[in-house]
Amino acid sequence: MDVLGHAVGGARVRELAEVTLGTAGIGAGHLAVSFVSTERIAELNAEFRGKEGPTDVLSFPIDGDGEAFGDRELGDVVICPEHTVDLEEAVVHGILHLVGMDHETDTGQMLALQAQILAWLR
Repeated sequence: MDVLGHAVGGARVRELAEVTLGTAGIGAGHLAVSFVSTERIAELNAEFRGKEGPTDVLSFPIDGDGEAFGDRELGDVVICPEHTVDLEEAVVHGILHLVGMDHETDTGQMLALQAQILAWLR
């Protein structure tokens, strides 16, 4: 796991990731969590979602269930601290998207699981 930026300590991001992935039934894999500027998240939001302006968190899944270097390559989570109320929630939220969950299409499962994970860790 790679953590880029210092908005949340690397050890805490790893803990959040391990619990979130374990809860989703994923025991091994690689992901990166990056904390970026307002300008950078706005660029990514425009390029990949066709939406203007900054957002709090974006997820970029890579290979769903494939293998990369012996582990599943999950993807990247990009977070903008300036547009995020709760950085730990953003980490969990982004990782849940990487494992295929989507709060825009489910009936509340993703956000319920997100709340449960955060309750366990606080």
